[in-house]
Amino acid sequence: MLPAAGASPGLTCGAVLAAAVLLQSACVAVTFLYFTNELKQLRDTYSKSGIACLTGEEIGNFIQNLDLTESEDRVADPCWQVKWHLGKLIKKMMSRSYEENISAVNAERALTLSRTDGQQPRGPSNRIAAHLTGNSNRKSPLSPRIDSVPRRGRGQKINNWESSRKGHSFLYNVELRNGELVIPETGFYYIYSQTYFRFRENESEDSDLLAQIRNPRQLVQYVYKLTNYPEPILLMKSARTSCWSKKAEYGLYSIYQGGVFQLKREDRIFVSVSNSDIVDMDKEASFFGAFMIG
Repeated sequence: MLPAAGASPGLTCGAVLAAAVLLQSACVAVTFLYFTNELKQLRDTYSKSGIACLTGEEIGNFIQNLDLTESEDRVADPCWQVKWHLGKLIKKMMSRSYEENISAVNAERALTLSRTDGQQPRGPSNRIAAHLTGNSNRKSPLSPRIDSVPRRGRGQKINNWESSRKGHSFLYNVELRNGELVIPETGFYYIYSQTYFRFRENESEDSDLLAQIRNPRQLVQYVYKLTNYPEPILLMKSARTSCWSKKAEYGLYSIYQGGVFQLKREDRIFVSVSNSDIVDMDKEASFFGAFMIG
């Protein structure tokens, strides 16, 4: 009888090879799963540490004390550097946003006021201002005494004002009529005036007039406005009492006054004085003006 035949060498070799392949595949799969799990853990740990860097200290307090937290130890800390740069960026953005908001609010406010008043923003070309100076070269600088004349108030109105840009005088968008400034636009104006009183003794003067001047008398300056109202409205009044000595060669007094008033379009303002006989219309001493402030 023939002996039983065993497994052939080829089949045995194939079985061993298949087993080796299966074992290698299993090892690769296990290794892949292991490294995937480790990478996931590392990613979660890094993410948590990054968040902890920003939440470990109150970020608001850190930004407020940004300039006080710098030290050598903190500069070497990567987490501190991240928060430092973030704080600088946040402060810069907040500052820029604040400046833009303030500019927008101011522009809107100016536009609203302009629309409310029906006016455009005022520039150098459309300013409203006037400065009149005395002119001693002209004769009859004052109008006749007008206490009893309607719409002229008390004292004597000064007509002799220089407005033709000689010296310091000028007119910007304001008209001068018979010694009166005509207001071109409704608004608030600063009005001012100064009158120069000068008494000089002259032997040819009438003795009664000299005696009257030397006696104590009030020197008064009035500033009026004319409106649709039948009588002028007194805006300002200033007075001084003079008493010149007989030994004095001459006496000098000046009266200045100024204030802010609301005027309407076509209102007129003028200056009147008492004691017109001793008014000196020197251009640097007697003057009258106004300018719009809003």
